[in-house]
Amino acid sequence: MLGRKNYTPEEIAAARAAVGRQLAAYDALAGARNDPAAEATYFAATLMALDRTFVHRVRTVTGKDTNPLSEVELLVDALMLEGGILPPTTVVRYVPEESVLGLKVGDTVALTRDDFERLATAFLDTIEARCL
Repeated sequence: MLGRKNYTPEEIAAARAAVGRQLAAYDALAGARNDPAAEATYFAATLMALDRTFVHRVRTVTGKDTNPLSEVELLVDALMLEGGILPPTTVVRYVPEESVLGLKVGDTVALTRDDFERLATAFLDTIEARCL
């Protein structure tokens, strides 16, 4: 598939609904809230699923600055390719203080429910603002 600059309102709404379902499913898991490893594993998978929905976004949409789109890209790369450790990057001018989660290079990516909800909301808000 070619890179994309635009997404439909329906695609964004479907992604928001999927995030809502994922959060509700997690909330229904009785023991997960008391198991940080299970929580981190669950939300690593949900973050990758969210990214996959918009994986064909082009760099002109994502940008090279620190924003929720580039943050998700870096975190997914860390989870998939770097053993869950946020690596340095030369593609994005990543500034932890400007990011949603504030993770620094070398930090372990271990998302909590609240981390995922904040990041997913910011990500989808940014997609909506830049891609409709």
